[in-house]
Amino acid sequence: MLLPSLSTLLLAGLPAVNAAITYKGVDWSSLLVEERAGMSFKDVNGNTKPLERILVENGVNTVRQRVWVNPSNGEYNMDYNIQLARRAKAVGLGVYIDFHYSDTWADPGKQGIPSGWPTDIDNLSWKLYNYTLESCNRFQDAGIQPTIISIGNEITPGLLWPTGRTNNWGNIARLLRSASWGIKDSRLNPKPKIMIHLDNGWNWNTQNNWYTNVLRQGTFESSDYDIMGVSFYPFYSEAASLSALKTSLTNMANTWGKEIQVVETNWPVQCPNPRYQFPADVRSIPFSEAGQVQYVTKVADVVRSVNRGNGLFYWEPAWLNNAALGSSCPENTMFAWGGRARSSISVFQRI
Repeated sequence: MLLPSLSTLLLAGLPAVNAAITYKGVDWSSLLVEERAGMSFKDVNGNTKPLERILVENGVNTVRQRVWVNPSNGEYNMDYNIQLARRAKAVGLGVYIDFHYSDTWADPGKQGIPSGWPTDIDNLSWKLYNYTLESCNRFQDAGIQPTIISIGNEITPGLLWPTGRTNNWGNIARLLRSASWGIKDSRLNPKPKIMIHLDNGWNWNTQNNWYTNVLRQGTFESSDYDIMGVSFYPFYSEAASLSALKTSLTNMANTWGKEIQVVETNWPVQCPNPRYQFPADVRSIPFSEAGQVQYVTKVADVVRSVNRGNGLFYWEPAWLNNAALGSSCPENTMFAWGGRARSSISVFQRI
């Protein structure tokens, strides 16, 4: 008697989908760091394979990579990212580049100007333009044509502090214009789609305030970007519900007419002591592999329901040396310790 696989059982009972997500992705930035630490990866059957092969076999079609300017140990710099992107291209994966415009993490709590960069707006804008242009040309020369480039990471509080803080929306608009045109003027062919990425995608007031203030400057224009990307994590606020996400993304699409993507999200396989209450409309989802499938499917359903909603990226499913992924839940990865893929990785074949 042929028994159904665990992944088949996990997917059983889920509603059929009406349309596929165009960009089905993961952030795999940490891969080379993990491999240098001795980590290897296995598929659900225990066969050791390169991570990129496992991702492709399970329906992933795009990988996201963070780029830092001058990191102290070289991790996530341009050389690192070219090496990683070449592996993606070799198996047919699209590459989504996430410029942090910093020497380390850039997020809502920190957006530091890279070492040696100027701080006055005129010279900083010019430096940003040239850095973006030269980085894009390096990708082209390496045979890599990213499909998406994000000009900043979670830039809700601005970028390139202190010059680009939200106490000066005019500076933010100038910097984003410079970054956008660094891509447009590069030798990349074909040109990638340009993304703006903010956090708290569920919060319409946050999104509306940010875009309204930046676009009213008249410097950064609608034609300077193609995609609105958001982070959406359910374990930082009880208000971060699926229903709030749907309202926010719908309003964004209807107001500005851009492509919409959830570019960072994940779900735990265990979370015994969450720091915050989970939103009401996800509390029935278990902390398990099956729960990861249910959660990703529900987020994909929200994205699909939005006009021009077309992308979903799971943040760092294989970063086993950082399995909490910044949350109070100790395990959010789609690979177990030891590198074996969890059955939930197959959800990308479904969405």
